[in-house]
Amino acid sequence: MLAHSKKFSQDAQHIAFDLRHRQTIKFNIGKYNVAVAKGRERYHDLPLAKQRAAYLKRLMLANWDTYLCEFEQNAIHNGIEVLWAKDAAEATKYITKILADNEARLLVKSKSMTTEEIELNPTAQEIGCESVETDLGEFIVQLAGEKPYHIVTPAMHKSKGDIAKLFHEKFNLPIDSTPEEMANYVRGVLREKYVKADVGVTGANFLVADIGGVAVTENEGNGIMSTSFPKVHIAIAGIEKIIPSVTDLGLFWPLLAAHGTGQQITNYNTIFTGSRKKDEVDGPEKMYVILLDNGRTTLYGDDDCFEALACIRCGACLNECPVYKTIGGYTYDTTYSGPIGSVITPFYRGFKEFGHLSFASSLCGACADVCPVKVPLPALLLQNRKKIVDGNLRPVLERISMKGFELISSKRIGYDLLPAGFKNLVFAPFNYVMWGQKRKMPTFAKNSFSKQYRKKHKGKNS
Repeated sequence: MLAHSKKFSQDAQHIAFDLRHRQTIKFNIGKYNVAVAKGRERYHDLPLAKQRAAYLKRLMLANWDTYLCEFEQNAIHNGIEVLWAKDAAEATKYITKILADNEARLLVKSKSMTTEEIELNPTAQEIGCESVETDLGEFIVQLAGEKPYHIVTPAMHKSKGDIAKLFHEKFNLPIDSTPEEMANYVRGVLREKYVKADVGVTGANFLVADIGGVAVTENEGNGIMSTSFPKVHIAIAGIEKIIPSVTDLGLFWPLLAAHGTGQQITNYNTIFTGSRKKDEVDGPEKMYVILLDNGRTTLYGDDDCFEALACIRCGACLNECPVYKTIGGYTYDTTYSGPIGSVITPFYRGFKEFGHLSFASSLCGACADVCPVKVPLPALLLQNRKKIVDGNLRPVLERISMKGFELISSKRIGYDLLPAGFKNLVFAPFNYVMWGQKRKMPTFAKNSFSKQYRKKHKGKNS
């Protein structure tokens, strides 16, 4: 824990005062806020839509095994090979075998945080298969040798100038290239990759139980292109992505779009129900669905925090979180950042190593207010904190300090007995450590509140 926690603190302190980074994030999230505000206005009764979505996701969680088995049965009936992966290592083993069996040398990948979770790109490269990101944002961060910065907007931390400079260095495009010119160039590059690729990989926004289908929503058409040309389609999805029925997409797709990008609905919404049929021209010859656990059942078994599995990965909580907007996505050093990442990551990767993330929140409640499926994120963060404290996973000095604070503050006499000068002396070091050099500790008044109150009301009956 100490290594990850210390790195988190150091990275947070550095990036929080990077004014250029703050300006870029403020600009990009500002654009998002305007779009999303308009997107939400399209709803006649948004709270009712959120209540309905929350109900359906809780219904799923209450009958998780039933819906997963129903999905598997229907998917197999559709000709899909369904593989269950208990962790990233098992998922990697499946993928390695599929790539080897199909002698794959080129893989095109549509945006998927689940593939980031299992580190698909390095896995493919290790066996000599080139893995190319086809989402524009993912393509940019892959080109820069980075990982996605945000669940929905992978390159949110980059300005137009940053991307132009990157494309100038990598492709010799003019340094003053417009966004349209850069996008057109990438389009040409990816078109060649699509037609040559042996395998296409997608994630899944939703797994539809009653039809055994994989629902994918995206704005660039890269998801469709990644599955139309290659002879093999691999869909990798967390097992929490299940929804009961195809009719539920009429609720979930617009809700996801409104909160994720501000659109009424995203440009391309596809349901994959198997490989190419005999009378079809396009599509893969084989389709695999890898259902990934990787800590999800551990989270499900927790009576306090299991509701986090209702998340539909819209990214709204990240964009509202003052902590995320201050310290950025990379500081979390994990696949899922922001409030939702701070809740689920300790279950996926260990409380000892990543429990500190649950303390990276002001508990302002903005994340819960915007969540389209009503996940009570601040309450879950507090539950995580309790687990960490009860498990003695916080630093020793902090535990001793909190015990001392509890002793003094549990009764008023503790404040009254200690003179103000002593209290100010004790807290003075916090101006330089923990509280930070950018802020100044408030000073204690000469007399405590109770002393001032008694003096003011001396001789009065009330």
